[in-house]
Amino acid sequence: MFSEKVFQIALLISVITHGVILFQNPNFNPFPSHKQEQKIEVSYVKPPQKTETTLKTQDSAKKEPFLKLSSKITAEKRIPPPFIDKESIFKSRSAISLQDANFTKPAFIKPDIIAIKKKITVPAIGMDKINNPIYISYYQIVREKIKRAAYQNYIGREVGEVTVSFIISGEGHLRELRLIEEKSSASTYLKEVALRSIKEASPFPSFPPELAYPQLSFNLAITFEIE
Repeated sequence: MFSEKVFQIALLISVITHGVILFQNPNFNPFPSHKQEQKIEVSYVKPPQKTETTLKTQDSAKKEPFLKLSSKITAEKRIPPPFIDKESIFKSRSAISLQDANFTKPAFIKPDIIAIKKKITVPAIGMDKINNPIYISYYQIVREKIKRAAYQNYIGREVGEVTVSFIISGEGHLRELRLIEEKSSASTYLKEVALRSIKEASPFPSFPPELAYPQLSFNLAITFEIE
């Protein structure tokens, strides 16, 4: 008996809870009402019929070209321009201009500055005085070095001859240098050029083994000329 009462109570509680849940749902309607059906009316509209004039205008528009008639290219027969010989005209004009023109020979203008050719000579040693070929060969080397330096230092127009005396050691160093006034016929400028050229040409090569001397003395005449 007790179990049946418990079952009835549980069933009652379940029914109450389900009812509460259903009534809380807003879409829940225990008494549904029949909706009135609305009739939909459909009306048909006939499209406008095309008249003959509209069809003609459409056909003419389709047949109308992109370019206007005035802008179309037309091929017309035209007569070419007469041939003109330009070379003959140019030759005739040039001949007339050459005949009319009077040519005058330009006058020769003398330049203010005339190129000056300078010449420096250093005489070679006489073979009758010294017959040692080793000494003569060494003298030629010394003479060429001094002559090359004199060409670089000689920038004036003065002429004359300068005689100098100098001593070279066995190692080729310049020991003494003096000017021989009694044998010189030149200006002070040329004397300075000669002395400076000998100083700039040193040191000279060392003596060859065949010249077993501690030093050698040289007398040299330098001539300055203009051609």
